[in-house]
Amino acid sequence: MTPPAVRYPNTPKSDFVDTYFGVEVPDPYRWLEALDSLETKAWITAQNETTFGCLAQLPFRDKIRDRLTTMWNYERYGVPEQVGEELVFSKNDGLQNQAVLYRQRGAEEPRVLLDPNQFSADGTTALAGIEFSNDHRYLAYATSSSGSDWHQVRILDLTTDQLLPEELNWVKVSGTSWTKNGFYYSRYEAPKAGENDLTGMNEFHQVYFHRLNTPQSADELVYENPQMALGFRIAYATEDEQFLCLYLTDGKSDGNRLEVRDLRDPRSARAWTPLIASYEYNNSIIGSLDGEILVLTNYQAPRYRVVRIDPKNPQEANWHEVLPESPNKLEGVSQVGGYLVANYLHDASSQINVYSEAGLFQHEVQLPAIGTASGFSGRRGDQVTYYAFTSFTYPTTIYRYDLATNTSTIFRAPKTDVNPLDYVTTQVFYASQDGTSIPMFIVHKNDVVRDGKNPTYLYAYGGFNVSLTPGFSVARLLWLENNGILAIPNLRGGGEYGEAWHQAGMTPHKQNVFDDFIAAADYLKANSYTDTSHLAIAGGSNGGLLVGATMTQRPDLCQVALPAVGVMDMLRYHKFTIGWNWAPEYGTSDDPAQFENLRQFSPLHNLRPGTAYPATLITTADHDDRVVPAHSFKFAAALQAANAGPNPTLIRVDVNAGHGAGKSTQLQIAEWADVWSFCYANMGLTPDVHQ
Repeated sequence: MTPPAVRYPNTPKSDFVDTYFGVEVPDPYRWLEALDSLETKAWITAQNETTFGCLAQLPFRDKIRDRLTTMWNYERYGVPEQVGEELVFSKNDGLQNQAVLYRQRGAEEPRVLLDPNQFSADGTTALAGIEFSNDHRYLAYATSSSGSDWHQVRILDLTTDQLLPEELNWVKVSGTSWTKNGFYYSRYEAPKAGENDLTGMNEFHQVYFHRLNTPQSADELVYENPQMALGFRIAYATEDEQFLCLYLTDGKSDGNRLEVRDLRDPRSARAWTPLIASYEYNNSIIGSLDGEILVLTNYQAPRYRVVRIDPKNPQEANWHEVLPESPNKLEGVSQVGGYLVANYLHDASSQINVYSEAGLFQHEVQLPAIGTASGFSGRRGDQVTYYAFTSFTYPTTIYRYDLATNTSTIFRAPKTDVNPLDYVTTQVFYASQDGTSIPMFIVHKNDVVRDGKNPTYLYAYGGFNVSLTPGFSVARLLWLENNGILAIPNLRGGGEYGEAWHQAGMTPHKQNVFDDFIAAADYLKANSYTDTSHLAIAGGSNGGLLVGATMTQRPDLCQVALPAVGVMDMLRYHKFTIGWNWAPEYGTSDDPAQFENLRQFSPLHNLRPGTAYPATLITTADHDDRVVPAHSFKFAAALQAANAGPNPTLIRVDVNAGHGAGKSTQLQIAEWADVWSFCYANMGLTPDVHQ
């Protein structure tokens, strides 16, 4: 079908101009950054009325939403955690807005521990994190309202099922790490009067210790750096409660500094010992062993290794290598049951190896297929652990794993009408513009004919050392069962092949990521999977930047563009909330060379009036305080003004939602129904949606 013609709301332009190193850069939609202004709110309302008015005219939209609702309605479990004699796990019955946290003792019936669906009437307050005290008596849990990155922490007494009176606010980029009668956490000072807490720049991160049954105002300040406004400070206590480990970033480098304090030694009660002093490398604590620290690091190991460091003699010459770097990227390591469980990536799929704590290989965990395994957490005294396995057409299944016998048994398997044998997943390797070989997963039904006209959804991320691995998605399954093709390339900038792969997609090499994505689209066309008129490109957050940059550089590449919660104004991103933290990845406009580089690919600044752009559905949310929605607002306004072709440009703004984490089931189904309807309509297709 032909999508309906669109009459866009009027978006006034201002004459605002920024000057960067003598270069004048107009910013006519700067006023849309004022999220609380009546003008911006009226603009959002008008744009949503236009968008939903257009989508409502699509005859198959309701059928798609109904089919998604049916497909979504199955039990889904999270990876369990052993807490004393009880097993704690999350479960969503199917259409619950939020998964419920259960506790189960032996063969007894599970009991509800926390039901986030009761946190708010509309299901938009989510459980954002949990941590049990070492004596298993208390649970500290964080909640997020409307998708915001701001968390509130509450404490539940597990023996009485009663909440303790204290509430911890203004918590962000934090865990809760228990020792004895309290826990460590990270927070910011409360925003100043009149400051918008969803857009204001977050500075001077601090670590506090909270004692049970005391108000937040009495919390002990553990670490701050008044001379360094930017950067994160996060504390973690080892399981044996001997060491307090401190992660420090500086907002300029790509890695983190690692320091430690011996909690048992009165002489070091206030002193921090640097284990790895440089901010250049990524380092994380695995645990402790005989008074030493196990560290996962990419120092002198771009694909990561595990070293053992004695805090009393932390010099590099005294390090002991436990797991050396291998040809595969070491994605993570768990210390559980007296073993080290190492999660490697082999061409973006999981390979799980089990080692002794001394680093001696024991066995490989046999996974059911090529896919993604995650979990394997626990304590040193545990005999079993649990993990989740998933792939593109393999719904997430939970396994119980016996460490000593290397035996996996199904703990919970979802009951769906998905038959993995109806689909095929292949991995291809294609050449990017500079000849670099890029891997890509391609998924479709067995009987799909490569006639060059299949509706194809090309999704990627390409940044921040994030690895895109195979995973099941109900939403994408609807696309696949309607003879669509799913293509996911592992672009440079990601973490699939280690730090060198990541750095190849960072500033000043960010253009490599866009070239990799464009080459993926060209490969799909050249190999008769699809053509321009049946191709949709998609990505979220950094992936939204990817889509925005790609469609401005190659507006002829695809029929549909789907930038979600994207970083679209590359000259001002670092001036909002924690955007400064992305400076190592992108560079900033405060530096003349980086300004010139950013200006070359910033989506907002590369729209050209009179150009025919793809049909574009921009998605964002009013409570996104990670990539503030002003990015999408300004890009939508500029694109509507610049587009000279017949394709529509719509922006869909979710209300009471954020960057994506914790989004309710209801909101997810509604958004995906609109995304797929927009794709089909603008590809001239009518899907045969069955119920």
